[in-house]
Amino acid sequence: MKTKTSRITAIVLTLVMLLGTMSIAGTATAGAATDRVSLYSSSRTFSKYGGSTYEIYVKTNDNANNQKVTIHYNYLDSMDWQDSNAVYVTTLSDGSKIWRSYISSFNCKYAIKYEADGQVIWDNNNGKDYTDADVIGTAPVAAERIGYQYDKANFQINAVLQNYAYHKNVFVRYTTDGWNSYQDKALGYVQTNANGTETWSTKVNANGSNFQYAICYRVNGSEFWANNFGANYDESFYIHH
Repeated sequence: MKTKTSRITAIVLTLVMLLGTMSIAGTATAGAATDRVSLYSSSRTFSKYGGSTYEIYVKTNDNANNQKVTIHYNYLDSMDWQDSNAVYVTTLSDGSKIWRSYISSFNCKYAIKYEADGQVIWDNNNGKDYTDADVIGTAPVAAERIGYQYDKANFQINAVLQNYAYHKNVFVRYTTDGWNSYQDKALGYVQTNANGTETWSTKVNANGSNFQYAICYRVNGSEFWANNFGANYDESFYIHH
């Protein structure tokens, strides 16, 4: 017959074993964006072959040599989740790395899986997953695709940016002759989005032999650029090749 003390001891031992198992298996974490991995920016565009494509940029801040970034996504609840490997794009001035993945889908939801040094870290937007409404993650500013524009004389440029302060300056720098000359034009405030970011917009004359542009966001004495990671944007930004 077990005594009360032996029963308590058995319970304690069981709890210790469970905690030990959790510690061993606890190499995977899930939830919001972390310092190690986060959604940087994302946009939905149209493929020249038809259908829609998500272009997803992920930021990692890690010195590990064996980093792997995967987009875990689904577009129908009745279907199994799928994986798309992200490829390295560039290293930012602060040492963080940018990765990119394309997903051909519709009505998509996705989470970010990051593997490094034997650990698995998830950014699943606090359990809500990401959708095409999430244009910007941790990026200070991002260009927003708005579809094909036939009127090049009134080419619309949209930017989504973090609301770092009330007073800010947002403008587009553009050229129509391959940067032999350029002009700056201010973007105007359009709306505050559900996640607290802001959308700004303007229209420029994109007629010319070589139209390109980049977006600048000045706030609190700092300057942030959305310039397609140094490649700049052009009138084909709406489409994924």
